[in-house]
Amino acid sequence: MKVLIAEDEPKTGMYLRQGLIEAGYVVDLVTSGTDALHQMRTAPHDLLILDVMMPGMDGWEVIKALKASGSGVPVLFLSARDQVEDRVKGLELGADDYLLKPFAFSELLARVRTLLRRGQTTTTESHVSIANLSADFLKRRVSRGSQRIELTSKEFALLELLLRRRGEVLSKSLIASHVWDMNFDSETNVIEVAVRRLRAKIDDNFEPKLIRTVRGMGYVIEDSEVL
Repeated sequence: MKVLIAEDEPKTGMYLRQGLIEAGYVVDLVTSGTDALHQMRTAPHDLLILDVMMPGMDGWEVIKALKASGSGVPVLFLSARDQVEDRVKGLELGADDYLLKPFAFSELLARVRTLLRRGQTTTTESHVSIANLSADFLKRRVSRGSQRIELTSKEFALLELLLRRRGEVLSKSLIASHVWDMNFDSETNVIEVAVRRLRAKIDDNFEPKLIRTVRGMGYVIEDSEVL
C-alpha cells in the first residue's frame, strides 16, 4: 500500500513517514498542498494524509481539487484546529477521517488501516484465478484444478491478501497488519508458520509452485511459468 503524507512541519512529517514505513507501507512525503495535488495526479496512492494548515495551497483547497477531478482516494485530515466547524468542513468536503494534533501514532496507524481496508472493499474482485488455483472470496472456496482445498480462516485471509495483490512482494509487517491486525514483532515466526502451512495445502502437491519467498523482503504469489 502506498501512502502520501502532506505535512509542512518537518519533524512531524519525518516522524509519520518513518512510522508508516516501519508498519510496512510505501510512503511519499511532501511539504506543500501544491506538491500534494501534483503527486496525487501523477502517481497512484492508496491514501492521502493531509495537513489542513499549509502555506500556499491549504488542505481544504487540495481536497476540493481532488474531489472535483473524481478522485476516490481516501483522505485523512490532520489539524491542530479543534473547532467543531473545522471538522465538519473537512468531512463535508469529502475527507474520510479527521485527526487532531497532537495525536498518538498508534491511533493514526489504526485509522490508516481502517481507511485502507475500507478502500479495498469497494474495489475488490470476488473471484481470482492464477495458473490452476481458483479462489472465490464471496463463497470462501479454494481449489487447484478439480481438487477442493480446505483452509482455516487465517489461511484464507492470507491467501486472499496475496491473491488480491498478486505479483507484488508483501512484507511481513504488512501481512501482520492486514491478516492479524497487529504490529509486526521481528521475534515471532507467526508469519513464516502461516505461509508454510498455506504452502503445504496449495503448493506442495501441485505444479506450478505459486507462493515465492523473496529473501529479505517478503512473500509474493505469482505464476512463474508466465514470467
